[in-house]
Amino acid sequence: MSTEMTDTATLQRLLDQLATTVVGKGEQLRVVLAAVLAGGHVLLEDVPGVGKTLAAKALAEHLGLAFSRIQFTPDMLPSDVTGALHYDQRSCEYSFRRGPLFAGLVLADEVNRAPAKTQAALLQAMAEGEVSVDGTTHPLPSPFHVIATANPVEYEGTFSLPEAQLDRFHVRARIGYPDAASEITMVHAVARTGTASAPANAADLIINLPMWQARLRSVQVSDPVADYVVRLVTGTRTHSALSLGASPRGSLALTQCAQAWALIDGRDFTTPDDVQLMAEPVLAHRLSLRPELWGSRMTTEQVLEQVLAATPTPNATTG
Repeated sequence: MSTEMTDTATLQRLLDQLATTVVGKGEQLRVVLAAVLAGGHVLLEDVPGVGKTLAAKALAEHLGLAFSRIQFTPDMLPSDVTGALHYDQRSCEYSFRRGPLFAGLVLADEVNRAPAKTQAALLQAMAEGEVSVDGTTHPLPSPFHVIATANPVEYEGTFSLPEAQLDRFHVRARIGYPDAASEITMVHAVARTGTASAPANAADLIINLPMWQARLRSVQVSDPVADYVVRLVTGTRTHSALSLGASPRGSLALTQCAQAWALIDGRDFTTPDDVQLMAEPVLAHRLSLRPELWGSRMTTEQVLEQVLAATPTPNATTG
């Protein structure tokens, strides 16, 4: 029988259970959970075999969301994602057949292998929670979340994600390789059971995601913290190394993710620390280096560190 709890210890318990599926990646999983609590989408950019798909499936099960996986390929069409009209010979009428996008949590696997036209099929869905096909708008389930994966090292056969699509991801997270101790645990587990991690068991814990997303709005954001968010984002727009800074959508996502981080901590107020902890996963992928720096070793993460260091931190810690 599933368990549903309302105290904030539930969220920590959820993270603990997710950590048994993706071993040794509690901090990264917390970033993913924060983005989902904030109502956003997640881009997991990492090498193959580190547990991206496992994390998405386990999260869907514990959130009680219908799960759908879309394997993106270079020959995929937008209708393969959204669905299309089909002619019914019995009724002599056209009817809309829903695509795999109609699910509570959609895993867009290797999204950067699809051409821009197909990637664009996700834009309306991620921003508005609906899709338009042949002039008719179809609402998607609510809640609706996309977890997309992209491989940063396989450039052959891939397409760059456009800035407009990157901006629709609340966070970009990297799972990364496990540490030695975690990998030893996985080796022992696969030797004993044939699998490297414990499968997600929805019967253990299912949380009421809409309830938690509603609770997020009660987490206070004080004037100093809100001002700090805006000053950080503004700093990315004026930095000499960047041709593109974070958009206002970045300010909103950073605020919501800071609220989610505080909620996971069991607090009803945000602090500058919450903002700083979420700044890189929320903002780094929204930034673009100047063309003359593309061949350098500078990264948007390094630029963001400079912006954080140059932006005075407010003293206020509560709302």
